[in-house]
Amino acid sequence: MKTEHEFRHALAEVRPSHRASARNLVHYVALRRLDLRSIQEDLARLGLSSLGRSEAHVMGSLDAVISVLRCLNGGGCPSRLPASVEAHSLSLERNADRLLGPLASDRATRIMVTMPSDAADRPDVAAELVRAGMDIARINCAHDTPAAWRAMAEHIHAAATAQGRACRIAMDLAGPKLRTGPLPLGPRVVRIAPDRDRRGVVLTPARVWLQNGSSKESAQPGVTEVPVVPEGALSCCHAGDVIRLRDARNARRRLFVVEVRPNGALVDVGKTTYFEAGLELELPAEGARVAATIGSLPRLKTAVRIRVGDELILTRLPDEPESVAAGDLRVSCTLPEVFDHARVGHRVVFDDGKLGAVVTECGADELALEVVDARPGGARLQGAKGINLPDTELPIPALTAQDEADLATAVELADIIDVSFVRSAADVELVQERVAALGVDEVGLVLKIETVAGFERLPDVLLAAMRSERIGVMIARGDLAVEAGYERMAEVQEEILWLCEAAHVPVIWATQVLDQLARTGRPSRAEVTDAALGARAECIMLNKGPYIVAAIATLLDINRRMRDHQHKKQSLLRRLRAWDHDLGAVERR
Repeated sequence: MKTEHEFRHALAEVRPSHRASARNLVHYVALRRLDLRSIQEDLARLGLSSLGRSEAHVMGSLDAVISVLRCLNGGGCPSRLPASVEAHSLSLERNADRLLGPLASDRATRIMVTMPSDAADRPDVAAELVRAGMDIARINCAHDTPAAWRAMAEHIHAAATAQGRACRIAMDLAGPKLRTGPLPLGPRVVRIAPDRDRRGVVLTPARVWLQNGSSKESAQPGVTEVPVVPEGALSCCHAGDVIRLRDARNARRRLFVVEVRPNGALVDVGKTTYFEAGLELELPAEGARVAATIGSLPRLKTAVRIRVGDELILTRLPDEPESVAAGDLRVSCTLPEVFDHARVGHRVVFDDGKLGAVVTECGADELALEVVDARPGGARLQGAKGINLPDTELPIPALTAQDEADLATAVELADIIDVSFVRSAADVELVQERVAALGVDEVGLVLKIETVAGFERLPDVLLAAMRSERIGVMIARGDLAVEAGYERMAEVQEEILWLCEAAHVPVIWATQVLDQLARTGRPSRAEVTDAALGARAECIMLNKGPYIVAAIATLLDINRRMRDHQHKKQSLLRRLRAWDHDLGAVERR
C-alpha cells in the first residue's frame, strides 16, 4: 500500500505490541485523505455501514462492507465479521488499562484531578479526592518543589491503600512556555473596602487581620492580612478599642478592634482604606504612646492597558524590569528565539486569547505589533502571561533545562509523565532518550497536544510514541484553542479523538472541564455539555478548586448517564422511557 510505504521507516521502529495499531493508523490516514461523503450516502441508502465508525478497524470495516456488497451482487455471503474488527476494538481498551489503570464498571471514563499545593502538607486532601472518585492524581511541576511533590505522592499512595482503591500519579512537565517578562512593580499598598449596596450604604465592614510583626498566624480564610511592627505593638489593644491612622491618601480612618490574640488583632474597617508600608498607627495605649507602623507589604503588580489599533513593542527580556516604564506599550518576552523566527504578518496572541496582534516590523531585539483584537475599552496585560505564536515555527526542544531536572524526580514518583508542548516526532524521541538514560522503561508517556504544529504532525508524533509501551495523548484545549482559533477548536478536538482511536491510543480530555463548578460551586450549562462530550475520551481531567469534590461527584453522575448513551462516535440505543404514555411510569435517570 502506498501510504504504508510512505510511513515504512516509522512503522519499522514501533514496538511489536503496537505494530497492528500503527498499521491501522496509517490506513486511517490514507482513508481520510479521500472525500468519502458521496460513497457514505450511497452505502447508507442500502442500509450498510457508512464507514463513519471505522477508526479502530479500518481494513476490517472496508472488508466487511465489500463482502456485503458482493453478497448483494450475487456473490457468497460472509458468515461473520472479519476477525480484525473484533481484535482491534479491544486494543484501545487494553492500552487504556495499561496506561491509566482499569476502568471502573460504573463509569464511562477515568477521572484525573490536579493536586492543589496544600496537598503536600495536608494528607486529608488526597484522602478526600480518592474517596470522591479520583483515579489519577496530576502533579503540576510548574508549581511547588520536588519535596512537595514527594509529600503529595506519599499522601496519595497512603490514601489509596487505606481505601482499597487504585490511584495512579501523573506528573506534568512545564515545557517551554513562552510568557511576557516582568513589568515594574507598583507601590506597597493594600486596598480594603467594605461591602456596600447599590446606594453606597455599608452592608458589612471589611475585616482585616493586623498581624504582629513576623507572625505567620492567619486569622481566617478571606481576611486580608496586614503586618504591624514592632513585634508586640498590638498587645496594648483590647476588643472595643479604636485604632486611628491616616491612610495612603491622607484620609483619616478608624479601625475597630473585634478580637485580640497573642499574634495580632482582628479589626473592622467601615470605609475604603489604603494601607501602605510605613504608615503610622495611633494605638489606644494608656500612659506612654506606643509607636507602631504598617510593616512590609507586597508590591502591587502593574499592567499596561492595550486597545485595538495600538502599536505594541515586544522586546527581548530586559536585565531589570524597571527598564520597562510602567504604562509604556513595551512588553518583554522570555524566549529570545522569537526574534529570530517571527515574520511580518505572523499572529501573536497574549494571555489565553485576551489580546491578539500581528507582526508589522521585525528587528534584531524587538518586534512591532499592531493590536487587532481586544475587548471594548482595551485589555490589561501583566507580566508572566502566556504568549502564543501560531504562525511561527520556533526551533525549541520539548524539554527545558528545568524539565530535565524535574524529570529525574518524576520518573521516581510517577506512573505517567505528561510532556507539554509536543510539536514533532523529534520531541517525542528526545523525551524517550532522556527517560531511557535515567534507566526507566515502564513509565507511561502522555503527549500534550496544545499547538497547531503538534496537531498537524500528530500521525508522526503517534508513530514515534509507539516506540514506548504505555502511551497516551492529552488534548490540552487551552493553548490549542488560542493557537487554532476558538472557531476551529471543536473541529480540531474531534479530529484528535478520531486519529487517536485509529492508533488505539487513549485520550485525556483536559482544560476547564467543570471549571466554574470547581471554582464557585455552580456549573454552567455549557460546561455540563462539555463534560458529557468528554465521555468519549478514556480520561477526563479536572483542575483544582474549592469545590473540586462537588465537581468530581457531578462528573461521575454525567459519566454514568452517558455510559448508556454513547461510546466514541456510536450512539447506544438503550430503551428510553422519557416518552412513555404512562407518565407515572417515567424513570428519571
